[in-house]
Amino acid sequence: MNSLLKTCFLLCAIFSIAVAVADDDDDKKPPSQKVQRVDGQTVIHLDAKAQQQSGLKTIPLKSATYHAEFTAYGKVLAIQPLVELRHRYLLALTERNAASAKFKQAEQNIKRQQTLYGEGITAKRSLEDQQTQWQINKAQLEATHFQDQVIKEDAALTWGKNLSEWVLATNTDKLNALLSGQQKLLKVTLHSNQQLVDNPKTISIDPAGNRGKAQQAQLIAVAPQTDTGTQGISYFFQTPAKNISIGMNITAWIAEPDSQTLGVMIPKSALLWAMDQAFVYVKTDDDAFSRRAIARYTLSNDGYFISEGLQPDEELVITGGQMLLSEELRRQIPDED
Repeated sequence: MNSLLKTCFLLCAIFSIAVAVADDDDDKKPPSQKVQRVDGQTVIHLDAKAQQQSGLKTIPLKSATYHAEFTAYGKVLAIQPLVELRHRYLLALTERNAASAKFKQAEQNIKRQQTLYGEGITAKRSLEDQQTQWQINKAQLEATHFQDQVIKEDAALTWGKNLSEWVLATNTDKLNALLSGQQKLLKVTLHSNQQLVDNPKTISIDPAGNRGKAQQAQLIAVAPQTDTGTQGISYFFQTPAKNISIGMNITAWIAEPDSQTLGVMIPKSALLWAMDQAFVYVKTDDDAFSRRAIARYTLSNDGYFISEGLQPDEELVITGGQMLLSEELRRQIPDED
């Protein structure tokens, strides 16, 4: 009996010592993860090793500007009419060059006939015939100049000055970009109460109406003719977008005039949602992260534009925010430190 009691006392003593040592080790080991409430805000502490192991990444925020946008609609145009216009013009140039050559020859011939007639070598009838031919060649040359002018005026009335110059110019690099498919030609029509700001000269477009997947289109010029049944101004644009084809309808997002707003642009990966609330995590110290609610955000090609709640130079978590949220919800403590 005494032996049994001694054994029990010995086991209890060993257990007590083990617990004490374990508690002492926990006190000495700095916690790699900790959740606190500071000034009414939840703060998550992660040491450098834990941040590295979790793949957590941050970036400093930079100031950005954003223009409010309105929506317009347009269409991807076929460039066959431009090709036909250029062929007409090249044919007219060929005819003009031929008429010019004939006229120069006629001028030389009439000077020769005048010399021969003055020396009594040729008859007056030959000189008169040559003068008649000179008049015919002159009229033909003037007709080709008139034809050139008609083509240029027709092009300007249909396509406007800038696009017409692309078609009729000797250097056709800009037209070739359309012919090769590197650029697509768009026509976008605004409503009567809308206008295009002078700067920037680009808009965002997408055939499916998805703003998050929109691509850039560059302004060419105002279109001299608007679409039938609309009262607004039409514009020609070009875009290198690969996901559009001739005949497609497109949605365009255009910056509102005088609507510049200051804020920051954040990557899409930084914005999280929980319980119908958008938020981000901000690094407030070397090992501290706090959740920041975002009331308003605007989707753009570069991510989300935030005008309130975030400031330039703050460190924004762009990877690992979901892990921080899980840790916050798992280890959140209600009382203040």
